[in-house]
Order: sequence, then C-alpha cells, then structure tokens
Amino acid sequence: MIGTYEIVSIVLSILVLVGIKLMSSPKTAVQGNRIGAMAMLAAVIVVLAYNGIIDVPLLWLAIFVGGVIGYIMAMRVKMIQMPQMVALLNGLGGGASALVALVEIFERYKQMTLFGRLTGQLALAVGAVTFSGSLIAAAKLDRRISQRPIILKNHGLISNAVLLIIILLIITASVANISGIGFIAIITAFLALAYGVLFAIRVGGADMPITISLLNSFSGLAGAICGFTIEDPLLVAVGAIVGASGLILTQIMCGAMNRSLVDILSGSQLNPGINKKEATPQEKVIDVEKTPVTAKKSPAKSPAEILKTAKKVVIVPGYGMAIAQAQSQVKALYDTLESQGKEVKFAIHPVAGRMPGHMNVLLAEVDVPYDKLCEMDAINPEFSETDVAIVVGACDVINPAANTAEGTPIYGMPVLKVEEAKNVIVCNLDTKPGYSGVKNSLYELPNVHLLLGNAADTVKELVESIKQ
Repeated sequence: MIGTYEIVSIVLSILVLVGIKLMSSPKTAVQGNRIGAMAMLAAVIVVLAYNGIIDVPLLWLAIFVGGVIGYIMAMRVKMIQMPQMVALLNGLGGGASALVALVEIFERYKQMTLFGRLTGQLALAVGAVTFSGSLIAAAKLDRRISQRPIILKNHGLISNAVLLIIILLIITASVANISGIGFIAIITAFLALAYGVLFAIRVGGADMPITISLLNSFSGLAGAICGFTIEDPLLVAVGAIVGASGLILTQIMCGAMNRSLVDILSGSQLNPGINKKEATPQEKVIDVEKTPVTAKKSPAKSPAEILKTAKKVVIVPGYGMAIAQAQSQVKALYDTLESQGKEVKFAIHPVAGRMPGHMNVLLAEVDVPYDKLCEMDAINPEFSETDVAIVVGACDVINPAANTAEGTPIYGMPVLKVEEAKNVIVCNLDTKPGYSGVKNSLYELPNVHLLLGNAADTVKELVESIKQ
C-alpha cells in the first residue's frame, strides 16, 4: 500500500519534471528553474521529517551555510563563467552521492543485502567519477588547464585498466562478506576519482557542451543509485529524472554534431589523420598556427552600406561573443536594426558555446526577445532569403567545409548555412580555424566581409557606422 511519503514523493517528482520541461524553452526557463528549486527544497524538508531528524540543529546549520554559499556564488558568477558553474554543480552533486554511499558502507555494510552493497559501491564509483570529471571540465572551461585534448601515452589502456579494477573491487565488496571493506571502498573511490580525470582530460573544449550534459546525467544516475542504497524512493525518482534528461540532451547534441559519444569522449575525431591513409589537400586538418586564409578581394560595398539597404538580417552568435563579452553590443546592433524597420533574427546552433543553451543565456542577459532566437533547423531554410548574415565570434558552426572536407573532425556536422545569405559580415577575432583545426572556407567567399578584431569593438563600430 502506498503511504503518505510515497505520494508526496510522486508529487515532488512530477514538479521536478514540470520544471525541466519549462526549462527547455528560454521563454519559460526562469519559471521552470524556480519550480525545480522549490521542489528540491521541499524534498529536503520532507526527507528530514520522514526520517525524524528535522529538529537536528546541525542539519539546518548546514542547509543555511550551503544556501548562503550557493546564493553568493550565483550572484557573483558572470554569464561567461556559467558553463564552469554548471560543471562545478554537477561535480558537487556526484560528490554528495559518493559521500552518502561511503558513509552507508562504513556504518551498515554487515546489515546490507547483496543489492544494497552493490548499489552502494556503484553510487560511490559513479559519484566519484562525476566529481573529478566535472572539476576537470570546469578547469578546462576556465582555462586553468589546456582546453585542448590531453591524451597520455597508452591513455585508453590505462583508462580501461582502471575501470576494470573498479569493477572487480565493486563485485568483490558486494559478494564477499569480508573485513576491511572500508579500505576497499576508499581504494574504489580513489580509483574512480582517477578515472574521472582520465575520462575528462582527453575531451577538447569544443566538445564541452556534450561532456557537461553527460556529467549532468552521471550526477543524476549517482543520486538514483544512492537512493536504492539508502532505500529512499524520492531520491531514486528525482535522480532518475535528472539522469534521463541529461542523457537525452547528450544524445540530441551528439546528433547536432553528427558524431558518436564514443568518438567525442575518446578524442579520436580530434586527430583524424592518425592511423589513416594520407589525406588529400582538401581533407587535411589545418594547423591553427599557419596562415588561415588566402587573400581575397573585399566586397564593393562597406558593411555599413550593406546593412543600411538590407531588409532581413540574421545574427549568428558563437563562443567568441562570450569570450569578448560582446552580448551588450550585439543587443545594441539588434535594437538599431529593428529601429530602422529591418527584420532581425538570431540563429542559434545547438553546440555553440561551452554548455547547452550558452548563447540563449548570454542573449537573455541583455534582454534579446525570446521569439527572435531561432534553432538551426528552423533558420537554415531562411538564409537564402536573408540580405545579411552577421557572424559574431562563430567559426566551426558556420564552416561550409563541414559538407565537403572528408576526413576532418567537422565533416558531416550540421552547420548554419550562412554562406547562402546574399551578404555575410564576420566579426571574429581573426581567421584562424576553430577548435576543430579546419580552415573556414566561408572567409574566402566573395560575398563575405571580414571585420577582424575583438567582437565587442567591431560590433560597436558597426553600430555606430549604420547610425550615421
């Protein structure tokens, strides 16, 4: 028979689902976030009451301190640092599950069933992998370590060996009723932390949106498994929801890049020439330090003249906009074009930036209307009818070479078809290739005008020029 606690758990789980659903749209994301946060706060209070520990002062002190720290971090973090923040929070979620599982193993191992021991060890391992992997992801995003893939000698062999040892330790600790289980659990935790590092360091910065989404799924999975360990249906349900939503988002983003998750996590497509036949000149990956593009004749009209006569404009933001913190200038450009009676839209590539929805967050910060943000599949058919496409800090996601350069990391990846616009204005720092290392053939087209330099400056100059 379902009790009161189970009914409340179902209601709170539904509220979490509703919150996640609302967060799938920029227009309702804030509301969804609030519903999810309130549901989680209610879940914490319900769990404390159900276990008869709601009157323990230390718990309330911990909740208060954690809440204050979280509030300060959320208020102080800059929008450009939001990917790092998300990665850090994923890691803390996994770390919390690992700590709970570790405490359970130390205190209740002899009373646990086989299933309880197995889930406890699994929660410890998955939580530890999530914690260390997320810290590495955050460090890469914050440029504290190299954003490029770090691949050790025999990296795959070492990773597989560590994973195999972890699996053997989990089986041993679950099946054998032996002394010293605490020591085995600690060894498992350290190996899992090491595996998380090995797992994350070989992923490049351009693939971080997918990695963050996967780590989010891991944090939910760790929580759900931990829920089985402590026999709490609410934790199982909420953890499973988070894990499933993160996995679905990961699959969607892999589809947007036309790459498999295994290839992304192994870093294999970042070095397409390794162990393959010599690529043709059209297929080779371009060294980012080499001269990026050949010189071409500039368009007859200036960017300002082109924009003044345009009727339909599409703005394409990318990670360079985030680095330059040029979203305010982009909003000023949008306002200026709108005031002149032009139709203006934004084209958002699914993996632009360093986390899912990165461009949406930055543009929402400066109050760009939600209905002006168009997804790739919706906006691509409109480029052929667009007078001007303005690229702000985007490279790989607009590279036409994705359709032709076989053997390169971006080959087959769906991209924004900006080259089909009548005119293209590129406000990028330079013409060097993006993270893929593939030369951007867009820069050589005759309808493209390059405004190179810091995007915050070039976009500002563009706004001033079209006001004259």
